[in-house]
Order: sequence, then C-alpha cells, then structure tokens
Amino acid sequence: MPRRVKSVRVPEELSSLDLSGVIAECEKYLRDLESATLLKQHGDKEAAEALIRARQQDLGRKIGLKVWEARKAFGAARLSKLEEEE
Repeated sequence: MPRRVKSVRVPEELSSLDLSGVIAECEKYLRDLESATLLKQHGDKEAAEALIRARQQDLGRKIGLKVWEARKAFGAARLSKLEEEE
C-alpha cells in the first residue's frame, strides 16, 4: 500500500528552482537508460555500464547546478530587498 504525502515543505531558497529544466534532465537520463539497455541486449555490457556511470555523474552535476542557481537567485533577491529597506 503506497504511503500518501500530506504536505511537503520546500525551503524558500528553492522557490525559483527551474523545475522544467530538472524534468528535462531526467528525460535525457531516461533516454540514456534505454540506450544502455539496448547496448546490454546487444552484448556490450561494459559500454552500457560506462554510459550509465557517466550520465549519473552528469545528471547529479546538472541538478546541483540548478539548485545552486536557485539559491543564488534567492540570495540576490534577499540582498536587493535589504538594500531597498536601508
């Protein structure tokens, strides 16, 4: 039986996270998983594993960059708000 989530708290720093970009990166990852499956079916297991390792690292880096950009935008907005108040 799946558990239902009643609410999710997202830090305010991530309110400007590019969710469509995150989903696009996940779509690219899924396509590469399909390619790796085909490689493995055709007998090239090493190439399939190398593709998966490379794409996992790439996906992690790209998602991390999007989170960093959202945090940077939040900090810039907060800084400009503080400067306006002074």
